[in-house]
Amino acid sequence: MPDLGKPIQKLKILVIGGVAGGASAATRARRVNADAEITIIEKGPVVSFANCGLPYHVGGEIPNRQSLIVAKRELFWNRFRIAIQTQTEVTSIDRNDKTVTVTNLETNESSILSYDRLIIATGAEPNVPAYCKPMPGNAFHLWTLNDMDRVLEKVNNGKVAHAVVVGGGFVGLEVVEQLHRRGIHVTLVERNPQVLTRLDPIFARMIENHLASKSIALQLGNPIVSLKMEGNDANAAVLADGSEIPVDLLVVGAGVTPRIALAQQCGLSIGEKGGVQVNDFMQTSDPNIYAVGDIVEYENAVSKERGLNPLAGPANRSGRIAGAHAACGSSERMGPVLGTSIVRVFDLTAACTGLNEKQLQSRRTEFRTAIVQAASHASYFPGAQSMQLKLLYSPHDGKIFGAQAVGGEGVDKRIDVIATAIFFSATVYQLSQLDLAYAPPFGSAKDPIHMAAFTACNDLANLPKLKLPTADLSGLQVVDVRTATEREKLPLPNAIAIEIDEFPSKMDQLNPALETVIVCHSGKRAHIAASWLRASGFSNVSNLTGGMSIRSLTGKGNG
Repeated sequence: MPDLGKPIQKLKILVIGGVAGGASAATRARRVNADAEITIIEKGPVVSFANCGLPYHVGGEIPNRQSLIVAKRELFWNRFRIAIQTQTEVTSIDRNDKTVTVTNLETNESSILSYDRLIIATGAEPNVPAYCKPMPGNAFHLWTLNDMDRVLEKVNNGKVAHAVVVGGGFVGLEVVEQLHRRGIHVTLVERNPQVLTRLDPIFARMIENHLASKSIALQLGNPIVSLKMEGNDANAAVLADGSEIPVDLLVVGAGVTPRIALAQQCGLSIGEKGGVQVNDFMQTSDPNIYAVGDIVEYENAVSKERGLNPLAGPANRSGRIAGAHAACGSSERMGPVLGTSIVRVFDLTAACTGLNEKQLQSRRTEFRTAIVQAASHASYFPGAQSMQLKLLYSPHDGKIFGAQAVGGEGVDKRIDVIATAIFFSATVYQLSQLDLAYAPPFGSAKDPIHMAAFTACNDLANLPKLKLPTADLSGLQVVDVRTATEREKLPLPNAIAIEIDEFPSKMDQLNPALETVIVCHSGKRAHIAASWLRASGFSNVSNLTGGMSIRSLTGKGNG
């Protein structure tokens, strides 16, 4: 931890925007500098609210609206002596005079405020698809408290039978779940061929299947192209294939764009990804102006590239760093980010960290994949829930590039542990050696993290190599070690069936000269059979990672 140094006396700090980044910056500045004059200028009516909680109030899971208001004007002043100006918009920045022009949105009066240090935390704004310009009366974003109130008003009037949610990202799926909770039939429309594009397609398929099991209608890769109107409201959405779906309520979650207009207007440097360029202390190209939150480009811990990362975690951390540096001239550095994300979708949880397959392929980065199925805690202890865990790692040194998980309880802590490992540039070998807490209600002696790491270590040591679940198995000697009942449920045509407990006595039926792939339900029994073959002189043996439980999601048979 660096010495923050002496507070800069009589410093005037202006913060544009509250919520996560701005509020964190202002309060951190106060904690390290008791003499600074600090003001937050917020365009909206509330300076700090829990944006991430909005869908859960719509569904009634968070019953009290006031719970979403993190801090009120009175708290900022009474506890921190931070002045708040809400319903006030900064319209321009004069870097030469170190002033900003503000307009009171209630009175339309303008004034000029001076600053010594300026922190821009204007956040992002929802994208508006072309077919929603102008927005119909029954179409909404879910970005602010006002948005939430309008959605609730529409839902509470009892006239919403069918809702359409645009966007299968994290927020879109939360909205789907919560509207379903209110008894509304929901159609999810996603322009990409899968939900949750941060996940690889197979893991996204698990979520899609679960949505379908809850009677959520899915339109994937079939975007809305136009709306049919009845007065000011949309009553139907026309999809790319020409089909129509009824609309009583339309919630649009088609991504966000950073609000960088002020930064552009005053000539601050903008990066290739459309965010404000900052250094490790969140200073922009003007050292007296800082930028935090959704408007900045962060360094990725794996790729080392800079890009947008509109998540609450980085916003809060960057605000803390900017506030300290603005108030004292020194602070710790902003570390790189991983985009670690998680979402609950009914009975499943999906989470990811680091890079996915598509991102690694686009960077021409060689990688290997290990997929395991494991229980959330000791399987003999009641309540254990299944999860699928995927590791992406370097074939050269085992360095971890990313991870994904889908399952019941315990997904969160596994992804958090792996995110921590990636941050410190750990390898799968080091991951396999972690000393994790174990008791039957909480985990297993061999935690799912260990099992994934062990599988990856075996792959790198050719004990045996892993075959991707999407691999073409035609022309290979494929051996299925599942039971007859399992094979009947998930057939694998043209495979040689030898159940695992019969394998030692029947493996002489196999040809050691052929490339051989062993398959079971999850990969565990296949590993045992592959080990038998390797020890018996088979030189080209692999294990289908994830087994048939994963391959069945790819739509592939034995070809």
